[in-house]
Amino acid sequence: MAKFELKMPKLGESITEATITKWMKNVGDTIELDEAILEIATDKVDSEIPSPVEGVLKEQLFKEGDVVEVETVIAIIETGGAGAEEKPPAEEKKEEKPQAAAKEDTPGAEEKKETSKGESLKSRDSSGRFYSPLVRTIAKEENISLEELERIPGSGHQNRVTRQDVMDYLKKREAGEIKPAASATKTQAPAAAPASQKPKAPSIAIGNSDQVIEMSRMRKLIAEHMVMSEDTSVHITLFAEADMTNIVNWRNKQKGILQKREGEKLTFTPIFIEAIAKALRDYPMVNISTEGDKIVVRKNVNIGMAAATPDGNLIVPVIKNADHKSLLGLTKEVNDLANRARASQLKPDEIQGGTFTLTNFGTFGAIGGTPIINQPQVAILGVGIIQKKPVVIESPQGDSIGIRHMMMLSLSCDHRVVDGALGSMFLKRVADYLENFDTSQNI
Repeated sequence: MAKFELKMPKLGESITEATITKWMKNVGDTIELDEAILEIATDKVDSEIPSPVEGVLKEQLFKEGDVVEVETVIAIIETGGAGAEEKPPAEEKKEEKPQAAAKEDTPGAEEKKETSKGESLKSRDSSGRFYSPLVRTIAKEENISLEELERIPGSGHQNRVTRQDVMDYLKKREAGEIKPAASATKTQAPAAAPASQKPKAPSIAIGNSDQVIEMSRMRKLIAEHMVMSEDTSVHITLFAEADMTNIVNWRNKQKGILQKREGEKLTFTPIFIEAIAKALRDYPMVNISTEGDKIVVRKNVNIGMAAATPDGNLIVPVIKNADHKSLLGLTKEVNDLANRARASQLKPDEIQGGTFTLTNFGTFGAIGGTPIINQPQVAILGVGIIQKKPVVIESPQGDSIGIRHMMMLSLSCDHRVVDGALGSMFLKRVADYLENFDTSQNI
């Protein structure tokens, strides 16, 4: 019998670890090819890990709740075929570990890596304790010193400090239960610490008939991300209207044809994405991110589309290189990502790398809204419901009033780098692409 080592998969360029939330198979269970073995969660998405082989689950190397680095062996599967000479998992770990340790312990290597990113905290402290990038980022934003981090008890694998450990510590510190560690340097101004503290939300009175519901993990992440975005960017929102009459009539003719030929639904979303992608090519300074006082102009046009999940949460799958895809290609990808988003089957890499985001208020009947920027992007476009309205129609023969299908567009942008003029021109260009949509084309 051969043994297969199941590893924590790579989950995207910015994700280095994941939390095991649920083992779907127990030791001794038979596993089919591509059958889900466990569920994992990152700070961005929850997903299932399928088995690349058939066999029997022989060993679970981590428990539910453990935080595991990518490329780490998490389970042993015994397969039916005769394999090469087998080594016990413990031995293999023993052989691999010194190599990894040697790489990490190279004098100055880790320090150089962290300095290049502008971070003040290293991945490991003097005792060798590991801190993930997420923990280090939170520590930096909340002014948690290395000395304080060392005092936080870790609940993760091998006593590692998790994101939740840090958040619990911050709650206790804000409540006065814990005092921040004294700074090693006495030359800093005493007023620096209070300046970094955020005002506390007022406490509320809970009545006997009130129901208290704990936020889900996903809802907490969404809330934190939205607050962070408001704290990071100076939001302004610009509005425009687009005449969607030609698109509505074209879609009504084409949707039945596409459904019959391809088995695909034709929604307005791929049409919106096509117009946005064209406008981003015309105005590349909207397709950017900021890092400190530097502007990063993105080469690729990767458009995220906000999708509501059945449990009421929100997730944003990303269509990569949207400007290089046909309308049919966009339609198929939009449908696939939307369906898998609702079924919680998105892969972590499919919600990363976005350079611009579209959110559709109109799906739920709203005329419009003022969306919050999806960091680290600098703009997000909201579209409202398409509805019939009386409008003034200009023609060489004079003005008249007609019934048209109109839609509100709202662009929220980061006023630090996108001024009103640029934002308005970009927004008008999107509306122009929609109003001048080629209705002679077939999808």
